[in-house]
Amino acid sequence: MGRSKITEKDIQRYIRDLEEGGYARGSIEKYVRDVRAFWAWAGAEAVTKGALLRWRAHLEAAGRQPKTINSMLAALNCFFRTKGRGDLRLKYLKVQRKLFRSRERELTRAEYARLVETAERQEKPRLSLLMETICATGIRVGEVRYITVEAVRAGQADIHLKGKVRTILLPGKLCRKLRRYAREREIASGEIFRTRRGKGLSRRQIWAEMKALCEAAEVAPSKVFPHNLRHLFARTFYRVYKDVARLADLLGHSSIETTRIYLISTGAEHARQIERLGLVS
Repeated sequence: MGRSKITEKDIQRYIRDLEEGGYARGSIEKYVRDVRAFWAWAGAEAVTKGALLRWRAHLEAAGRQPKTINSMLAALNCFFRTKGRGDLRLKYLKVQRKLFRSRERELTRAEYARLVETAERQEKPRLSLLMETICATGIRVGEVRYITVEAVRAGQADIHLKGKVRTILLPGKLCRKLRRYAREREIASGEIFRTRRGKGLSRRQIWAEMKALCEAAEVAPSKVFPHNLRHLFARTFYRVYKDVARLADLLGHSSIETTRIYLISTGAEHARQIERLGLVS
């Protein structure tokens, strides 16, 4: 990258850097989209620290949430770091840690069961088994491709992400269901969750298929997205074992603080905890 502007060549090189770094496809798309957003906003303006500060101020003025702004800044910081321009790194907005999660966002175990049952009732076995696989293992939607016939035979999946490898154990009951599904569809090797043409499912396709269940399952659309299944796995694991360090390893988090975000309670649960203090006569 030149000292004054971003070029399409820089963008393409950035994509290759992320791919070589083991980033998931969805993450790469998101990072590149954020860099392009800045590029479109800046136009012919020189890429300086001042321009980046104005970009951050622009996002705040537009009403973007601090978490969203920080994720966009992370994409830019990563971009400039790979180009040897660490001097352009921006500080993130300070965000006070939330004590509880909105009830409109938290997927309950009963709602999860209704989603799976609805998919089965609508004769969508791939979708129902896919949701069970994500929820039973805590994998990211971008890691579904590692659920292969070979992994099921071994009872575990080795997931490669960001230069790291973590091993996910597959529950026996899940393995039996996956083996039966693969056998019925004559899938002898490779990814189990694939399209009719044999290609892996995209993040967007999985998201859309889950959303299509909402009305029939009587679950709010705000709660239905693949990553919420990962959150449900995390909360369920912690309630049973109370081991946040082990949970961080299972989820592939490099920081326990990231894992703690998954474990915040709902507002209703938080209110009950406060009530039990008995500080009002």
